[in-house]
Order: sequence, then structure tokens, then C-alpha cells
Amino acid sequence: MTGRPAPAVLPLPLRVGLGLIAAFAALVVGVLGVLYADDSEPGTVDARIGAASDGVGPPWWYVARAMDFLGEPVGAATLVAATVMGCLLLRRPRAAVLLVAGVGMTVGTATLLKHLVGRTIHGDGNLSYPSGHTAFLTALALVVALLATGRLGLGRTAGTSLVLAAALIAGAAMGWAQVTLGAHYPTDVLGGWCTALAVTPATAWLVDLVADRMADRPVDRPADAGRRELR
Repeated sequence: MTGRPAPAVLPLPLRVGLGLIAAFAALVVGVLGVLYADDSEPGTVDARIGAASDGVGPPWWYVARAMDFLGEPVGAATLVAATVMGCLLLRRPRAAVLLVAGVGMTVGTATLLKHLVGRTIHGDGNLSYPSGHTAFLTALALVVALLATGRLGLGRTAGTSLVLAAALIAGAAMGWAQVTLGAHYPTDVLGGWCTALAVTPATAWLVDLVADRMADRPVDRPADAGRRELR
């Protein structure tokens, strides 16, 4: 007798496409990390985009602050807890596991990369590449989009489009807030977004792999266990 597996968090039609996207995103993270290693100044693109965000005042400055709060410990913990509760209410335990594991792995990877790359902003050792806030919200959006894709039964094209759109919206919103507040350079934001695109699908594949193997393990019935003891 085998356990019945829960729905996959990384739908089969999306695996190849998201795998290729994750590989390309990892390449972008690596290239940007090499280009800006131990740097403390904005690049040409950073300067141009940053200039466009200068002078942002109320009410948009308050919007940026609110977005930034979602990536802070209290805001992030609240978002994760609420989303995990939603996954459990929808009877999607794998999605709940992926949410915690995917977000944790993404933020952990971003933190590790910050120390490896060593890029700073505003001096005083403020490590900036990649943006952890952007990586966090993008990873969260990816998990929610994967859950929606599975529940709606979307195919490869529609499902991939939904996942990428959710990641783009979340990453753009948080990235805009980080650049507006001067917390990160635009290339830091891009690095954080790509970090989530690289890590979250890989974590989803790993969650499915482990869950499927656990579900395939034989489960002893009480009567079978009793017969073993008599022997």
C-alpha cells in the first residue's frame, strides 16, 4: 500500500521552461556579481535609472516605505504566515512547505551572495548586491503563482506566463521601492529578482522529488505489523 501523493508544486508542463529560465537567471546573477564585485559606485545604467527616481515625494514616497516594510522581518513574517495559512486551508501542504523552503533558500542565497560579491552602497559596509527585499517578494509571488497554476490546471504557455507575470510585478514593485528609497542600485534589484527566479523553481523541484519519494514508501497496515510480531 502506498500513500497518495499531493499535487505537485511545480507542474510538469512548466518544468522544462522554468528550468531554462532558472538557468539563465543564475547566469545573470553570476555575471552581475562579477561585474560589481567589491564596487561601491553606481554603474551607467544605475545612474540613469536612479536619476529618474530622484525627488520622489508624498504620496509615492509613503508607498515605497510601505513596500519596503513587506521585506522587513515583521512584514515578511506576517506575509509568509498568512500565505502558509492560505495554502493549508486550500489543502496544499506541499505549497506551504515550498513557501517556507523557497523563500528561506532565496533569501539565504541572496544574503550569501552579498558577502561574496561585497558590493556596497552609501558606504559604512552596507552590502547591496543582490537585493534581498526584491528576492523575497519575487519568491513569494512565484510560489503563489505556481499554486494558482496547479489549481487552475493551466498548460505550459498560460502557466509559464502567469508565473513570470507574477514574478515581474512583485519584483518591479519592490525594486522600484528599493531604488526610490536609495537602499539599492537598479542592478542590485535585477540581481535579487534573478536570484528568486533561479532558486525558487529549483526548490520546488526538490520539494516534489522528496515528497514523491516519501509517498512511494510502503505503509504497513496494523494487521501486517501484528503478523510480523508473531513471526
